[in-house]
Amino acid sequence: MMTASRDSLGTRSELDVNGRRVGYYSLDAAEAAGAGAVTRMPRSAKVLYENLLRHEDGVTVTRDHLTSFAENVAATRTEREIWFHPTRILMNDSAGIPLMADFAALRGAMARNGGDPSKVNPQIPSDLVVDHSVMVDHFGNDEAFAANLDLEFERNGERYRFLRWAQNTFDNFRAVPPGTGICHQVNLEALARCVWTSSDDNRTTAFPETLLGTDSHTPMINGMGVLGWGVGGIEAGAAMLGQPVTMTVPRIVGCRLDGRLPVGVTATDLVLTLTETLRNVGVVGAFVEFFGEGLESLPLSDRATLANMAPEYGATMGFFPWDAETLRYLEQTDRGGDHLDLVEAYGRAQGLWHDAHGPQPDFPELVTVDLSSIVPCIAGPRRPQDRIALSRAAEAFKTEVLPKQKPLPEGGAPVAGRDWTLDHGDVVVAAITSCTNTSNPSVMLAAGLLAKKAVERGLTSKPWVKTSLAPGSRVVTDYLVATGLQPYLDQLGFQCVGYGCTTCMGNSGPLAPEIADTIQNNDVAAAAVLSGNRNFEGRVHPHARINYIGSPPLVVAYAIAGTMALDLLTEPLGHDGDGKPVYFSELWPSDEELIAVVNDALTPERFRARYGTTLFEGDARWKELSAPEGALFEWPDDSLYMKEPPFFLNLGPTPDPVTDIIGARPLAILGDSITTDHISPVGTITPTSAAGKFLMEQGVSAKDFNSFAARRVNHEVMTRGAFANIRLHNEMAPDHDGGWTHHHPSGDLLPMHEAAARYRAEGVPLVVIAGRDYGAGSSRDWAAKGTWILGVRAVIAEGLERIHRSNLVGMGVLPLQFKDGVTRETLGLDGTETITIRGLDGAITPRMEVTAEITRADGSVERVPLVCRLDTNIEVTYYQQGGILQYVLRNAMGSA
Repeated sequence: MMTASRDSLGTRSELDVNGRRVGYYSLDAAEAAGAGAVTRMPRSAKVLYENLLRHEDGVTVTRDHLTSFAENVAATRTEREIWFHPTRILMNDSAGIPLMADFAALRGAMARNGGDPSKVNPQIPSDLVVDHSVMVDHFGNDEAFAANLDLEFERNGERYRFLRWAQNTFDNFRAVPPGTGICHQVNLEALARCVWTSSDDNRTTAFPETLLGTDSHTPMINGMGVLGWGVGGIEAGAAMLGQPVTMTVPRIVGCRLDGRLPVGVTATDLVLTLTETLRNVGVVGAFVEFFGEGLESLPLSDRATLANMAPEYGATMGFFPWDAETLRYLEQTDRGGDHLDLVEAYGRAQGLWHDAHGPQPDFPELVTVDLSSIVPCIAGPRRPQDRIALSRAAEAFKTEVLPKQKPLPEGGAPVAGRDWTLDHGDVVVAAITSCTNTSNPSVMLAAGLLAKKAVERGLTSKPWVKTSLAPGSRVVTDYLVATGLQPYLDQLGFQCVGYGCTTCMGNSGPLAPEIADTIQNNDVAAAAVLSGNRNFEGRVHPHARINYIGSPPLVVAYAIAGTMALDLLTEPLGHDGDGKPVYFSELWPSDEELIAVVNDALTPERFRARYGTTLFEGDARWKELSAPEGALFEWPDDSLYMKEPPFFLNLGPTPDPVTDIIGARPLAILGDSITTDHISPVGTITPTSAAGKFLMEQGVSAKDFNSFAARRVNHEVMTRGAFANIRLHNEMAPDHDGGWTHHHPSGDLLPMHEAAARYRAEGVPLVVIAGRDYGAGSSRDWAAKGTWILGVRAVIAEGLERIHRSNLVGMGVLPLQFKDGVTRETLGLDGTETITIRGLDGAITPRMEVTAEITRADGSVERVPLVCRLDTNIEVTYYQQGGILQYVLRNAMGSA
């Protein structure tokens, strides 16, 4: 039930929707009451403003907030703090299971403090989709999906039994079982409504749907006009417990789309181009809002693809407004009927409806993109913004990547037992994967059509390529089968391996041993091509040094080519049975062919059959899992998956006072663009890693290691993977990439977690020092949790990405920022220094200045001013409480 707003501006109004009276908080009325030009604001800002109107309480949302909001939006840069109340929460399992484990641990802390554990309970609707645990062990055969799902249940039985307990214990919590789909695609195809209603005192109130998700690609739902973005599990947990999210009034950048995409250009080409363009513009942390005549030619699935990649172009969101296409998609996906009339009536009444030929909002900043200028492309070899036109992809590999590699024997490195060799740039992983593209029927069906033509010409995938298809939902398989295209994908090795996020998050599974050995023994720069959203170093596969993002049909083409050195536009992919060359252009489907199959692919009946009443039921494996009972979870003593999180074990009713950080040692000194993939344990656990060695000491064989994502509720494993990415370069240990550092003053070279343990025993606090864009990438709560567990009290960087900075605050780790012109390099830091942070033992205010006293090995002291990146008053409170969940729990206990 929603508490009625104080409505000091008198905005409560009513709509007539097919004879039904529906209340709403009117933006027109707010403007008439003196709130400023709210009706001229960007539509994403209007959704935020309605959220404020509906939650006005005189404390967190005041009349002043309501009358100054439009002015703050127009200012483009403002530090004005506002509160946001999401409608619901969306979780993947890799973040969601640890979050629910935190809830279970909070219940334990509540009980230890004499409180009622049942008070720790989601206060808003919260859905978890099990989608990040499938691994591609089996591929290239018709039994791959069933075999991988069997392994998934075998490996994750403890986690899934815990999830069944949570499903049966917590209110407002639902779990979508394994083997169903990727959370963002299930969200897009089934869970989202665009407009929600609530009832209070016999009145119905309509309002825009909003959400927070525990995955950075949550903005995918912006494609259907739902305001939502990714946060860490820490912040999501607080929102689930009823805590509104604090934020500053966002910077909003309008992106006008003109024209239409040329023939042969896909949504993937569009998104890679926009990622490059918007990265160059600089939209980090902004709301990007799309509008213009170009929207008329973009189906909703293309919009969702573009919205999905918001983290890659650095934005908080990539927002699309409601229009006729939104209604068409809702109806097509079995969410039609009277609800469509409500969405349209509400959207038009509130100025949220997009008419390409009508007046547009006033955007503080504007970017224009001509869709007709987009060309086919890929991105790589290590960042999604590194776009390469397909016409020069082979040349770029040969001139920019190949010269940096160690020479191989003439003809390539021999592979034991095979009659072929491996060379630099050979594609060893070709994966149609990820939420970005698998929700898009046009590119998925284009892949099927290209496969059909290739098979009919006698082409096959190269034998060294590990091929896989991981659809984002069962509906994708349904329409690939219904259109007769799946058998052709099967013949090229693209059988379904599972429904979930696989290669794009590192769950690629092993390569054949002889291929892995050849790569490792000869230092082969092998390649992966995936239809994903992330291709950071070390993420996709430990044996794929260079990684490229491309559309699903391009993934199929590169599997056939087998190498990045082949120019797809000028050289033949192979030869047919008559010896004639077969060119990529001959295989590419025409627009007419594609339109014909797309029109047959999506029907309400298909979505009703898949999502109807069975979405949360699961198969026999799920139903047969035994789950414990009771309000408190009993943590198994011997579990290597489910250990009670340590974050609240010593939590009492009042926090310890904040003090200055005295005599800290740097644990790591890092460069620019350190991602959460570098910081957080992610991907596969290898036998040579610290985590792998620990598991083997516990009697776990390498084949049963599973992934870091699966072991996130075992802090002993996760701690050994923090800051241990094989591509991490710590400037304190320049000759040892990976999780190494020097302990000082001894000078001993140690794994990061061992050095941290020694410092802890010595009572020495730690800091991490970094360059620009620290914490970019996925919204990984363990990037912050691992930092906290290692004993890092503060992170000092030239710049911090939004989600990771928020997560650090949520864990009670202090984010600090160098002032312009000051860097680790200008200071000449080498890790032998001690650092004291002064100014924390008094009154802390948002973005105040603190002082770092840097004492060098020779005893000299330099004082450096830093910006304290506690950006809002509530973040100050979270930090003083030791973290956001500690604050919420003490509130529930009545002591915060």
